[in-house]
Amino acid sequence: MKKLFVIGGMGSGKSSVSHIIAEDGIPIIDLDKVGHKIHEWETVKEEIAAEFGADVYDEDGCLIRSKLADRAFASPAETRKLNRITMPRIEDAYRDEIDRLEAEGHKAVVVEFSTFRNRSMSLADTADVVIAVLAPIEQRVERAVAAGWDEEDVRRRIALQISDAQRAESADVTFNNDRDLDDLANNVRVWWNNYKKTL
Repeated sequence: MKKLFVIGGMGSGKSSVSHIIAEDGIPIIDLDKVGHKIHEWETVKEEIAAEFGADVYDEDGCLIRSKLADRAFASPAETRKLNRITMPRIEDAYRDEIDRLEAEGHKAVVVEFSTFRNRSMSLADTADVVIAVLAPIEQRVERAVAAGWDEEDVRRRIALQISDAQRAESADVTFNNDRDLDDLANNVRVWWNNYKKTL
């Protein structure tokens, strides 16, 4: 089963590219959503509360994501603390999902990976293709704010991520999402229609 990793900064259009490919019935694993499920595990809740404070959870035990983000993304050191708690569990859940999809006979899977740093030290070492979605930072900020994110939070998260130049260097395929969605969709479909002949 071919693993197509879609990488890109916040607001770049990763999800758009993933869903265009998925139109052909290709399943998607969104590692952000996998991470959200991990945050609901009691063991993870206990470790996060111990590291970042019990008040990152509300009275019903639900994670207050904005409060955790304020603390976990305050510095690279704090982000590493969160990753040490969550990443091993995310990796295990990812591998379980890959095994399930492969057993079902899927020829390919799209993996949306927002925290990609490089191919050799991440889940992306299993990738058959790395697809980078690139866009100017101000355009990405504008899109994220339009989707309901706080601008200051968006800029802080972008600053902690690798640059588009680094993404392009790691990628096998790049798409520039600096125009409209129709333009992006057309470019993705042209590439995908050629690539899927190899499956």
